[in-house]
Amino acid sequence: MSVVALVPAAGRGERLGYGMPKALVPVNGVPLLTRAVQGLFASGHVQHVVIAAPPSDVDSVHTATASLAPAGGAVHVLSGGAERTDSVRLALEHALSVIPDTAIVLVHDAARAFTPPQVIAGVVTAVRDGHDAVIPVLPVADTIKQVDEAGVVVATPDRAGLRVVQTPQGFRAETLRAAYRAGVAATDDAGLVEKNGVLVHTVPGHAHAMKITTPFDLAVAEALFSGGHE
Repeated sequence: MSVVALVPAAGRGERLGYGMPKALVPVNGVPLLTRAVQGLFASGHVQHVVIAAPPSDVDSVHTATASLAPAGGAVHVLSGGAERTDSVRLALEHALSVIPDTAIVLVHDAARAFTPPQVIAGVVTAVRDGHDAVIPVLPVADTIKQVDEAGVVVATPDRAGLRVVQTPQGFRAETLRAAYRAGVAATDDAGLVEKNGVLVHTVPGHAHAMKITTPFDLAVAEALFSGGHE
């Protein structure tokens, strides 16, 4: 039974200011998407990666990633949608139609290009152990304030029970398909299945799974992962 990673990578990445899709922005000369796909395969658990690319960049994404798959694996590239959820839905439909033995599905952000392979392996193992949905998380280090529309603090949640969510998020294939068919809305895929009545399990994340969204994030990644310290 196959483990398939879905990578929604159709975002334009305006906040990075690079003039190209965020997934293709290089860190020390290597595109984020390339690094993300390499990490997925390096986990030793992923057989297929399905990338939802910007429609205008499908060919270039295919060229950049086709050779990354190990023996017996494959990279599939298709046109993504207008929104992230559209891209995930398209990639999921492709996986379930083209890779019929898909049993576990990961949804991974290309912007989290430096997620350690052991985190990916931990998510897959937890799904294999019987959890329907699994996410990597980190404790919240900062104090969090809840504010109203006027910016006035209305509550201070206890951060002991709060977690920062990372990717990849892992699911039994049928669990994620059912959530997308239900037509619910959420800010991430774990939220979709949660709203569909599924319990979401957590595993430890890692600081290197930072999301690269702004020029500052990019500069941090360039410094942190230079000189082979990855």
